[in-house]
Amino acid sequence: LLPCVFFSSLLRQVRERLKKQVAEMKEKFPGFTPGLAILQVGNRDDSNLYINMKLKAAAEIGISANHIKLPNTATEAEVLKCIASLNGDPAIHGFIVQLPLDSDKPINTEKITNAVSPEKDVDGLSSINAGKLSRGDLGDCFIPCTPKGCMELISQTGIQVAGKRAVVIGRSKIVGAPMHDLLLWNHATVTTCHSKTSTLAEEVGKADILVVAAGKAEMVKGEWIKPGAIVIDCGINHVPDSTKASGKRVVGDVAYDTAKEKASYITPVPGGVGPMTVAMLMQSTVESAQRFLEKFQPGKWNIQYNQLTLKMPVPSDIEISRSCIPKPIDQVAKEVGLLPDEMELYGQTKAKVQLSALKRLKNQPDGKYVVVTGITPTPLGEGKSTTTIGLVQALGAHLHQNVFACVRQPSQGPTFGIKGGAAGGGYSQVIPMEEFNLHLTGDIHAITAANNLVAAAVDARMFHELTQNDQALYNRLVPSVNGVRKFSEIQIRRLQKLGINKTDPMALTKEEVNMFVRLDIDPATITWQRVLDTNDRFLRKITIGQSPTEKGFSRTAQFDITVSSEIMAVLALSDSLDDMKRRLGRMVVASSKRGEPVTTDDLGVTGALAVLMKDAVKPNLMQTLEGTPVFVHAGPFANIAHGNSSVLADKIALKLVGKEGFVVTEAGFGADIGMEKFFNIKCRYSGLRPNVVVLVATVRALKMHGGGPAVTAGVPLPKEYTEENLQLLAKGCSNLSKQIQNARLFGVPVVVAVNAFKTDTKAELALVVQQAKEAGAFDAVECTHWAEGGKGAVALAQAVQRASQTPSNFRFLYNVELPVIDKIRLIAQQIYGASDIELLPEAQEKVTLYTKQGFGNLPICMAKTHLSLSHDPEQKGAPTGFILPIRDIRASVGAGFLYPLVGTMSTMPGLPTRPCFYDIDLDPLSGEVNGLF
Repeated sequence: LLPCVFFSSLLRQVRERLKKQVAEMKEKFPGFTPGLAILQVGNRDDSNLYINMKLKAAAEIGISANHIKLPNTATEAEVLKCIASLNGDPAIHGFIVQLPLDSDKPINTEKITNAVSPEKDVDGLSSINAGKLSRGDLGDCFIPCTPKGCMELISQTGIQVAGKRAVVIGRSKIVGAPMHDLLLWNHATVTTCHSKTSTLAEEVGKADILVVAAGKAEMVKGEWIKPGAIVIDCGINHVPDSTKASGKRVVGDVAYDTAKEKASYITPVPGGVGPMTVAMLMQSTVESAQRFLEKFQPGKWNIQYNQLTLKMPVPSDIEISRSCIPKPIDQVAKEVGLLPDEMELYGQTKAKVQLSALKRLKNQPDGKYVVVTGITPTPLGEGKSTTTIGLVQALGAHLHQNVFACVRQPSQGPTFGIKGGAAGGGYSQVIPMEEFNLHLTGDIHAITAANNLVAAAVDARMFHELTQNDQALYNRLVPSVNGVRKFSEIQIRRLQKLGINKTDPMALTKEEVNMFVRLDIDPATITWQRVLDTNDRFLRKITIGQSPTEKGFSRTAQFDITVSSEIMAVLALSDSLDDMKRRLGRMVVASSKRGEPVTTDDLGVTGALAVLMKDAVKPNLMQTLEGTPVFVHAGPFANIAHGNSSVLADKIALKLVGKEGFVVTEAGFGADIGMEKFFNIKCRYSGLRPNVVVLVATVRALKMHGGGPAVTAGVPLPKEYTEENLQLLAKGCSNLSKQIQNARLFGVPVVVAVNAFKTDTKAELALVVQQAKEAGAFDAVECTHWAEGGKGAVALAQAVQRASQTPSNFRFLYNVELPVIDKIRLIAQQIYGASDIELLPEAQEKVTLYTKQGFGNLPICMAKTHLSLSHDPEQKGAPTGFILPIRDIRASVGAGFLYPLVGTMSTMPGLPTRPCFYDIDLDPLSGEVNGLF
């Protein structure tokens, strides 16, 4: 007889053992906890009781248990969706579906249990686990908890199972059938019986081990049992009992009172198999967590890298891109720890990531934060994007670190204009490059639509105010619908802004109606322009309103390129959907004739903008040639905006890579522009602190800064750039030194990446490395990632690793509370090398206006040429002593900065004589894009 004290002791031993194993896991892998999910459909009392027992046991052992409860109206599709989400959650190691499913809708139970991932199926009910058990693969499957508990009870008796005759009564998938297999593979001779077995008493009488799971009260009589047999009773049945308050009592499938006289060991009901079943569920969850740790070391991705087949000479970018077969993007997502329901697939090679991922990961530590910038470039660019991708390929595929690249989405203007694509180059690319360089997931088109909706709203509002009286405007703005007039939410906000605390449209006075309906926009102050993602010089200045229907209300306007829109900057700097909506509503489009700012919220368009941008706010997931993950999100220019990819992409990536991982992002153009704005604007708003600056330099650009001939796109390089010239190079290193100094102003260690070209000599490359170290770089490394992929950037990656371990004493260049002029002067003097600034009258007026309007404490985003540290693109090297002219200042209040205009530049580039689109074509048979990107 197995007394109750034996069961208590046995359960205590099992739980103590499991508790110790969990504690050891947590100690060895800080932050790790075994996770169990219990999915319930409906609200059955018996299911609630069983689940509470399981939750209590899990808490006692140290398992994190999550109870997911779906209503009894849940459909099969809804249950399967929930299962798919739990299957993909790396924090869940054990997962059970509580049976029976209590739903009003038809649900196929077998389909549901088979949907549970076999490696998480700790109930052992899936066909895969059942099949493995029937084949004897006991070490590679999960065994249903009741049979597993029965075997534990049998083993605790000290009886050897091998060679014994065992009888199992019952053939259910949950107990009988797996119990038969389990005894068989433990070398017992097994007979399975059931309620229809004609010689049941005879078979029972032969059993050394008897396991009963027939579901029939006291079906097995005591006199049937072989003397000395072990009897395991799995039954739970209710029989009438007038002595009980409930009028019934619980009995097993075995007549206990008579059977105990013959059995050497017998389990009581209740209190026998049931608690052991719960204990085995906990044991299977712990075993699953241990298997997970053997396969996936916490903090380390189990990622498949692509092997490059390098060719010399290096083929075209598009050839290289096409030679590599990308992994399915859902595989990339799974490798980096994203859940299936956090992904929105756009085909096989790109996906959007839900912002819920950031919420889920909020308690995870951030990884190391690296920004790639460069010296002042030639018009050809010096390979920052290529270096960014080469570096992450080296860190990931070669040094096996968790690493994410976060890059900007390219504008189609340059892609079809003069520059071509921006996916990197050579063997360091984001793939597929044609997807990357074209529409991607439509974010830029969403910005175009949102921006132009604002522009249309500005002109339409002015037109209607000029052609209608107050009451007519009011009647149209607050129409009567079915006899009821009601303010919209955005109109309530406008009333509150005006100091009108009324919600009844009929209660406004004539003066209040006038204030409400009249924005009274001054056309001369409109700063909001229409945009197009195409280089079109003939839209730089246009006249709008020439149709007779506009009744002569025309004005001069212009088109900018889409990526210069403030909405692009808003997208890049937002840290949530709510934050984006607030920023969209704060955007200032003009001033009223009273000098007050007019916002998009005043126009009533905020909600519509948020709707247009609701998908664009989600980062886009892609991959590199070598299979490392990339976020492509937002694409503001760096000379007329802040020039960095999105805060959201960086934040999600930093959580995904974990404490020891790396996120590498790129700042546009030279360090004086993109990096300065990265620090003073992006980091200020995001709260993120960088660990390392990678400064990209080339021999070609440094020779230009040393006085070499002009470098022009589409024109062969003069011999000064293709032949060794150490004197010219040494002189040009003044620009390198200044940009190193600029990075160090912010307290961050600098690693110089010398991007080597085939025309560079060893002496030239060595000179740049030497000059960089003498100028204060933490390290300087020659890189050949364009020709060799990640392999060519391993030394750079190792230098970045070392630099990331040194203290980063990050600091901003200025306090935003300083006067606007002082902030501009600090940037001009300390970053550019100017002796002072000069504000032209229009700029001075704007300083006064924006300070009066309350925008004086915003950061500064200098809009200047990227081809020189000064305002003059012809001044190379590191000029000093110049006066920086500020011809105007504009406000991007929603994005959160003021942008002074330095010198002259256009926000709508033009097409060159021979644009890139001459080389782009579509193969009508294969559908492939041909041409050079």
